[in-house]
Amino acid sequence: MDFDLAPEERAFVAEVARFLAEDVAPEVLDPAPEQLSQTVDTPAKRAFMRQLAERGWLGMSWPKEYGGQERPGIYDFLLTECLSRAGAPQPGKGVGIVGKTLIRHGNEALKQRFLPQIIRGEIEFAIGYSEPGAGSDAANMQLRAVRDADRGGWVLDGQKVWTTSAHFADWYWVGARTDPSAKHRGITLFLIPMDHPGLTIRPTWTIGDERTNEVFFDAVFVPDAFVVGQVHHGWTYICEALDLERFAMMPVGPLERKVEALVAWARTARREGEPVRRDPHVRRSVAELVTRLEVARMLQRRVIGEAVRGGVPTVASSKYKLYMNEQSKRVADAAQDLLGPAAQLRYGEPAAPLGGRFERSYRYTVVDTIGGGTSEIQKNIIARRGLGLPAS
Repeated sequence: MDFDLAPEERAFVAEVARFLAEDVAPEVLDPAPEQLSQTVDTPAKRAFMRQLAERGWLGMSWPKEYGGQERPGIYDFLLTECLSRAGAPQPGKGVGIVGKTLIRHGNEALKQRFLPQIIRGEIEFAIGYSEPGAGSDAANMQLRAVRDADRGGWVLDGQKVWTTSAHFADWYWVGARTDPSAKHRGITLFLIPMDHPGLTIRPTWTIGDERTNEVFFDAVFVPDAFVVGQVHHGWTYICEALDLERFAMMPVGPLERKVEALVAWARTARREGEPVRRDPHVRRSVAELVTRLEVARMLQRRVIGEAVRGGVPTVASSKYKLYMNEQSKRVADAAQDLLGPAAQLRYGEPAAPLGGRFERSYRYTVVDTIGGGTSEIQKNIIARRGLGLPAS
C-alpha cells in the first residue's frame, strides 16, 4: 500500500496549516493537546466551526445533494490530523457519527432538518450509549423506550452515563431498548433536544480534569419522526459509526506533539551538569517511543486505506485504537520517569518541566482507554473477528 500523499492532498494540508497559523484566535488552540480533549464549549469554538464550514471543510466526503463535495475520505482524515496537531477543535460527532448515519439510514425529514445545520457548523450533539450496567457491553443498554401509539411516538425512562457533551450540546443522539426480549436486535436510535423538560443532567469529573455527565430520563416523549432508521436496528447503526469513530477520534497528531516535546527536552536538558542525551537509559527510552510512534502511524493508515475504499475497518480500527491507547500511556509513563520527581507538578505550574503537560497526560491517557469502546472491548473484537477465536 502506498501511504504517500498525492500533490493535491499535500496542498490541502498546507492550506489548513496556513489557516491555523494566520486566521485562528489563539484561545481556540490547546498548546498541549490530548486525543479526546474536546469537552469545552465556548463562543470562540463555535465561531471556529463556522470558519471551517465557510471554507467547505465540514462534510467534505458527503454527497453533494447534502452539501458535501464528494471528495475522497482521505481529506476528512487530513483535516482532523492538522487540527489535532495544532490543538484545535475537531468536527467531531455531528459530521461523523450523526451526519454519516443520517445520510445512510435517516428519513428525509431528519436529513433536511439536521444535515444543513451540521455542515454549516451550527449544531452540537451528545452521544448517549453507555449506562451504569452497559459500559463495555453497550448492547446491554436498558434505557426503556415504550411505544405510545396514541401520541405517535415513544416514551423513554432510565439513565445514561459518560455523556461527555450533554452540558452544552443542542441535541442528544440516544440508543434505547425498544424490545426487552432481544439484545442486539432490540435497540433503536432517537434524536432528542437537550432542553427537553424530561432530561436531567448531572456532572461527573474525570481523572483528566474534564467534565462528563449522567443524564436521567423521566417520561421523555419522542415522536416517531425522530426515530433514526428502522425500529430495533439501532445496534447495527451504532456499530457502523463506532468502527469509523475509533480512528477519527484518535488522531496521531497529539501523540506526535508529545513525543516531539520529549525529544526536544532530551536534546537540551542537563542533569548534575551532564547532558541527559548521553544517558543510555534516556537514549533507549526515547528511541523506543519514536519507533512505536511510527508503528502507530502505519496502523492508522491501514484503517484509513480500508475506510477510503468504502469498507468498514472493524478489526483494523480496534487494533489501531488499542495500540494508540497503550502508546499514549507509554509516552506519559516514560516522561514521568525521565523528567524526574518534578514531573509530578501539575499542568501550568511555573516549576513544572515542559509546563506540566506530562502530569496532565499521565492522568488523561486513562480516559482515552474508555472513550469509543474500552481496551477490553477492542481486544475482544480483535480476538473474535480478527483471529476467529471462540467467545468465552
